[in-house]
This record gives sequence, structure tokens and C-alpha cells, in this order.
Amino acid sequence: MIPSQHAGELDFDRLFTDRVKSIDASGIRRAFDRGASIVDPINLSIGQPDFHVADRVKHAAIRAIEQNRNGYSLTQGVPELRTAIWAHLQKDLGWTPSDDLDLIITSGTTGALVLAAMALIESGDEVIMPDPYFVAYPQFAKVTGGCAVLCDTYPDFRMTAKRIAPLITARTKMVIIDSPSNPCGVVLTSAELAEIVELCRERGILLVSDEIYDAFTFPEALEGGRCPSPARNSSSLLLVRGFGKSYGCTGWRLGYAAGPKPLIQQMAKLQQYLFVCAPTPLQYAAAECFSVDLSPIVDSYVIRRNMVVDALAGVTNVTRSQGAFYAFIEIPKRLGMTGTQFAEQVIAHKLIVVPGGVFSSRDTHIRISFAAPERKLAEGLEVIRRMMA
Repeated sequence: MIPSQHAGELDFDRLFTDRVKSIDASGIRRAFDRGASIVDPINLSIGQPDFHVADRVKHAAIRAIEQNRNGYSLTQGVPELRTAIWAHLQKDLGWTPSDDLDLIITSGTTGALVLAAMALIESGDEVIMPDPYFVAYPQFAKVTGGCAVLCDTYPDFRMTAKRIAPLITARTKMVIIDSPSNPCGVVLTSAELAEIVELCRERGILLVSDEIYDAFTFPEALEGGRCPSPARNSSSLLLVRGFGKSYGCTGWRLGYAAGPKPLIQQMAKLQQYLFVCAPTPLQYAAAECFSVDLSPIVDSYVIRRNMVVDALAGVTNVTRSQGAFYAFIEIPKRLGMTGTQFAEQVIAHKLIVVPGGVFSSRDTHIRISFAAPERKLAEGLEVIRRMMA
């Protein structure tokens, strides 16, 4: 008889890979979990929209479930959603399906970025990304054996070709940009994006444009009524967009990637074995998203962005967000504390924010999400201002 063995008896330090041991839990998630233990917190930590899914989209999901569209879909996505996305991309970017271009529906934009990294990055390869960065970017490089090369964008947080060029080596495979950006809310101009496109073309590097917040571009950053995108300069890049942030359905885990057909085909091959497909009934619902008017939501975020700028004027530096729903707020040097220390101190006031070190090699800022009720946002800003004044 084989004796039973408890999980605690296994030597997991020996069993775990260096890959998993090199990755820390998300600092954003730690802040969110901390807020769960506080009664009536002022939680400005989590990057999640604070509005509900539009009724027409919810009803489409319900119809799909009731019509028994609950099995696997094609790996690259249901035809109805693919058709809707292509119509949107043609209107927005001039992209159409062809022998050169293709798209795939993924399990969130994270799914798209993971598939792209797995298709392109291996041991020793380098991925250039902005600093500050979205927390998952360096991890995508780590889990595929690559190296994250940080592009210092302080103090204006603009990732430009001039800043990228010195970082390119023979091992560089990919450049990731996000505009509007998380955590800074910066939107790059068409001119800046065109220079990055040309740099990547000259050096034979794939440009990945993470445009998860494209629908939340504020009026002053729009060009021709649209969010600036490098995809208007070239189709030899990977465009990543999603539905969760834009339409309030983050838990549905729906994104898509469009770009050169050879790359999309390799990503689809990987998805067959990793995710199989994105959630089928929710794909049918997402086809309705492009008819939803987001302008009232964008207007509300502009109001809240202005609340942040006005509340902190005169006490610290805060980049005026041009999109998304974040503010990256500098901790005044006179306080003599890091972003982490400041975030720990405001917990006493029931305020939850994320230290800037979660997003950067520096720990000089905090990030707040203003996708929160105006009353809670005002309370949180008052705490920050009082602590910094």
C-alpha cells in the first residue's frame, strides 16, 4: 500500500520553475485585496470601469446562452464578431481582411499579448517597453525567457522614437507601446507614433500597440475625432484592443489582435492549446458593443480628471491625463518618502492607492484610478492633498 502524501510534504522549492519564482504577485491586486479588509474604503486602486454593461449587450449575451451557443467557437472567433471588428477597423483605420492581414479574438487583451510573446520571444530576446509600464509587460518577457528593457520616459511619460532608438540591440524582437497609457494617461500624437513606426520598420522589429483604452481618449488628444494610432501609418504591426475596459465587461475576458497574417496564424495555433477560444456566448454579445455610445462615459471621466488636477494643484506634480482613467501623482520630495510609504500611510485614512514602484523602476509616485464615484474620488483627493500639503 502506497502511503498518502500531504501537499505540505512536497519540496515545492525544488519543483517550482525559476520562471514562476521570478514573478511577484501583482501590486495592484495586493492593494485591491487590502481594500477588502477595510470597512467602507476609498478604493482608488483598481483599474476597472465603474459603469454597467449596456442593456443591448447584456441582452445579446442572454440570447446567445438561451439559443444554446455555449460550445466551443472557432479558435479565431465567431464569424459575427470577426465581421463586426473588421467593419470597425475599416472605419477607424482603413484596415480590411486580406492575404496580408488577419485577426483573432482572444481571452482579454492579456491573452493577445501572451500569445504574441510566446510566438516571438525566447531565451535572451529583448522586449522594449515604457517605464512606467503596465504591470504585466515585464512578466510577459520573463515567462517566455526574454528580457524586459525599460525605456525611461520620465518626467513627461512620452515614449518616443528618440528614447527607444538607443535601447535597440541585435536581440531586440519587440517594442510595446500603450497609448492611452496605464498608469500615466498619456496619449502619443500621430507624429510621435509615425516616428516609432518608421524606427521599428528600419530595424526589423515588431511594434505592438496596446490600445485597450482607445475608446477613452479625451477630446484634447483626439485627432480627427479619433484616438491617434500607429496602425494608420502601417499594417506591419500588432494591434491589440479589447472590450472589457471600453464596455464595462472586464470579467468577460474578451480582446482581439489584428496584424500580419503569419503572426496571427501562429498565435491562433498557440491559442488552440492554451485557451481554445474566448467565451463563445459573450463573443456574440460583443458584436453589439460597437453600436454603444460611450461619449457620456468619456465626458464623466473628463470631469473626474479635472477634479484630480484641480485638487492637487499647488501641492504636487501630476501629469494631466489625456485618456484612460488614471492619474500618476508624484510624491513631493519634501515629504522624504517613497510611493510605497505614502500608500501605506494613507491606509490609516481608509484610502487605497497603488505605489508607483509597482509600475516602474522608480518608487516616486502613486497611481490612482478615477473610475470611481465622484464622492469617493473627492474624499480620496482630500486625503492626498492634506497629506502632501
